[in-house]
Amino acid sequence: MIIAIDGPAAAGKGTLARRIAAALGLPYLDTGMLYRAVGRLVLEAGGDPADPVAATAAAKALRAADFARGDLRDAAASKAASQVASIPEVRAALLAFQRQFGNENGAVLDGRDIGTIIFPEADVKLFVTASLEARAGRRHAELCAKGDEVSLEAVREDLAARDEADARRAAAPLVAAADAILFDTTEMDADAAFARALALIEARVQ
Repeated sequence: MIIAIDGPAAAGKGTLARRIAAALGLPYLDTGMLYRAVGRLVLEAGGDPADPVAATAAAKALRAADFARGDLRDAAASKAASQVASIPEVRAALLAFQRQFGNENGAVLDGRDIGTIIFPEADVKLFVTASLEARAGRRHAELCAKGDEVSLEAVREDLAARDEADARRAAAPLVAAADAILFDTTEMDADAAFARALALIEARVQ
């Protein structure tokens, strides 16, 4: 079974996807970490994540260990991820990796273009969203818990900029697949979102 979970940053799709994968006994892949890892590799090499040549080279050299590292959630990695994700050659380089991961044993994958580009024939597609204010509050709390000193307004501005970049990019813009289930988590906590999503999935695949 392939379950595609797409949506903007901090909508809760990562937490949701991990719990669904565990409940259904499926492998899980956070595809956003692939782009964060590519961006981080470019930065470490002294390059510009917006440079197609440098970013594509990093994407082609990506190893599993690169997206398992612990420094891919900071602001620099987030910005770099958004930059490399707008480059068609980077997305093409990572396409085969994502499809192979899902095709081996089935999977729950979360990202921006799983249901539209990576697995358009996925068994179930959820498009997870939430208001910008709710998403900013969640991400701010997450960063503060890690000891990062960042203001709520800075987090909100960063998410708004990422939303715009995701929507406007020519390569796989963030849109809900025509057959995706729209899933708004603004008023839900993690447990409520998980219970509702699992019920929707089970109803769809019966």
